[in-house]
Amino acid sequence: MTNRRLMSLATVALVLAIFLPVSLSIWMSHRQAEENFMNDLDMYSTLAEMRSQRVINQSKAALRELDAYDGASCTPEHLLAMRRISYSWRYVREVLYIDGLQPLCSSLQADSHIPPFPEPGKITSDGFRAWLTRHNDLGLAKYMVAIGSAHYVVMVDPTSFIDILPHGTSPVYIALINTKTYQRIAGSPRLTAARLAQINQQGPTRIMTNGEVYRIQRDADMGLAIVTWMAIAPLEKNWHRLLMVWLPLGLLVSLLLAFVMLRLLRRLHSPRAQLQDAIHRREITVFFQPIVELDNGKIVGAEALARWRQKDGSYLAPDIFIPLAVHSGLMPQLTKLVIETVFSTLGSWLHQHPDQHISINLEPADLLDPTLPDLLARLIAHWQLSPSQIALELTERGFADPAVSGPAINALRSAGHAIYIDDFGTGYCSLSYLQNLDVDIIKIDKSFVDALEYKAVTPHIIDMAKALRLAMVAEGIETEGQLQWLKKYGVEYGQGWLYSKALPPDAFIEWAENNLRAA
Repeated sequence: MTNRRLMSLATVALVLAIFLPVSLSIWMSHRQAEENFMNDLDMYSTLAEMRSQRVINQSKAALRELDAYDGASCTPEHLLAMRRISYSWRYVREVLYIDGLQPLCSSLQADSHIPPFPEPGKITSDGFRAWLTRHNDLGLAKYMVAIGSAHYVVMVDPTSFIDILPHGTSPVYIALINTKTYQRIAGSPRLTAARLAQINQQGPTRIMTNGEVYRIQRDADMGLAIVTWMAIAPLEKNWHRLLMVWLPLGLLVSLLLAFVMLRLLRRLHSPRAQLQDAIHRREITVFFQPIVELDNGKIVGAEALARWRQKDGSYLAPDIFIPLAVHSGLMPQLTKLVIETVFSTLGSWLHQHPDQHISINLEPADLLDPTLPDLLARLIAHWQLSPSQIALELTERGFADPAVSGPAINALRSAGHAIYIDDFGTGYCSLSYLQNLDVDIIKIDKSFVDALEYKAVTPHIIDMAKALRLAMVAEGIETEGQLQWLKKYGVEYGQGWLYSKALPPDAFIEWAENNLRAA
């Protein structure tokens, strides 16, 4: 993945790191508040359902116990038995003995004057009958839930079904309704007719409307439904309270992630990362500066010079980014790219001109790269070139540690490559040092060529090279006077703007062909 791609991803990650934790904290606080709210409502509704089922089960148990009585009906003993049931079973208010649908006596009096019961509104799956009725011997106009067997009916106060204490922090309301008539039997009068119209036998178990949430628990057997509901306003209040907990945590996570992403972006935006990306994207191009014989101006080869093309179309000179590549450990990758580019752009031309060569600059780190000799050999074989057509230039610091550089240089020279000492005179070399170096050519640095007229160092360098029988290439020749001086002192080759600046591959080939035709 390229550095630019990583920077794009890191930028997106930075934006997410800033906004996502905060957004999640807001969502989590709302979700937790909503969950707490619904849990409170569901728990209260579940408790009400359990209470309702307990009342029904107790009523049925009382009826089964009454059915076990085998004495005469409506006798003092029978009345006492019914009173014991109404006294001992918590939710049973009254017991009636009936013949068909006509009450005969009850736990309240020996002779009941209650009119006959209507047909039951419901018959449960286990055979019990159920009514919502105002039948009683006290003349009270109050609805009671009546559950009956073949000969007995127990009367239960509807409030018993929903007599549950709220356990949460928010107000909760409850009501018992008849699912056949949609009539409120007991509970909060806040359950209006409009709300009752929204609760039907086939409807959902949860309804949200007008700022309230309703939970419906239906008992189809008994024809009853328990409705519990809460206002949403406490939910918003709880959300704001939880937001004070979650939001600082989200902000802290955002700051930490943003710090990490910014560190990563700075690293990806560093010069090293940009250079690595340029190498990966092959944005480093190669220009070629001709090397000529000083006596006749005929081209003998060229030096490959790396150029880094910028977004504005300009080129960054190697003296700016080569030190960066050296210090950042990218030099072997850059050298490999330069070598591959030299062969891909000039391989065919070199094949057509076997007397020409290209010199490629190496750094000390390149000598430690075990893949370099194999790469050169493979490309030379592919383009059918002679190894002597690829010369290798090393600065004097490349020879600073002979124990390291010596074996690598000897292996390259044995493979047929000429070895240049680049920028000679600016580094470590002396006459005694040169005697131990296995090189072919020295390149006189441009700084000495510029100072030919008023410094006496250059003649000494030339004398050293002649004493060791090394060929010489003068760099940076820009004037006719410099050319004549170098020819006078026996320097064989040169390069510089007097002949040509570094050229892109196509322009170099055109210049070289014109030079060869003129020669």
